[in-house]
Amino acid sequence: MSGPRILIVDDDTELSGLLRELLTPEGYEVDTHPGGADAARTATAGGYGLVILDVMLPEVNGFDVLREIRRSSDTPVILLTARGDDVDRIVGLEIGADDYLPKPFNPRELTARIRAVLRRTQPRGHDGDRIFVLDDVVVDPGARSVSKDHVVVDVTTVEFDILRMLVASAGQVVARDDLSQAVLGRELDPFDRSIDMHISKLRRKLGDAADGSERIKTVRGVGYIYARSSGRS
Repeated sequence: MSGPRILIVDDDTELSGLLRELLTPEGYEVDTHPGGADAARTATAGGYGLVILDVMLPEVNGFDVLREIRRSSDTPVILLTARGDDVDRIVGLEIGADDYLPKPFNPRELTARIRAVLRRTQPRGHDGDRIFVLDDVVVDPGARSVSKDHVVVDVTTVEFDILRMLVASAGQVVARDDLSQAVLGRELDPFDRSIDMHISKLRRKLGDAADGSERIKTVRGVGYIYARSSGRS
C-alpha cells in the first residue's frame, strides 16, 4: 500500500523529477506542478498529505501560494528556500509553513523532514488523548484542536504539537532542543529560530492570561514554560 500523496510545486522540472525518483521508492505517490496561478487550487483539491513548495516560482511566488493554501487547508507544507536567506524562512513560518529546507539540500534530510512532518499529522492512540484545561484554554489532542473562551483557535500542526508539549508540562521548563527534536524531528543549530517563531505565533493567537501575565514564558538560554493554570488539567 502506498504512503501519503505528495505534491511538489517547483518550476525546476529536473529537480522535481529527481525528487519523484527519490520519494517513490519510499512508498509515496508523487505529483509535480510547475507553479502558477492554479498551484494552490491543485494543492488543496488533490487530496495530498503533504506539499513541497519552492519559494522562488514564476508568476506567483511560493509565499502567495502558501497564503492561498492556508485560506482553506491545513495540509502540511515544507518550503524550499534559498540557503542563508533567513527572511524567507521567517516569512514562511509566519504564513504557516510547517518546516523549511534550504537549497541545495541533502536528499536524505528531505526524506527525514517529510517523515517528521507526516508523523505530526497522523492520528495518535488514546494514550495521548488526555484533554488539557488551563484557565480559558483547552487543548484536545484527540481532536487536535485548541480553543480559548470556547472559541476555536486556528493553529498549524507544528504550533499544536508545541503547545501540547508545553501544556503537558505546565509549570515546568521545556527545552528548545527537546521541542525541536519532538516536533520538528531534528536538532537545532545555533542560528535556527524555527521554534521561536512558532512560539511567537502561539503567543499572538492565545494572548495573555486573564490576569495580564504571559501564558508562555521564555527561560533565556533554556526554553519555554507554560504558566501553571489555577484550574484543572
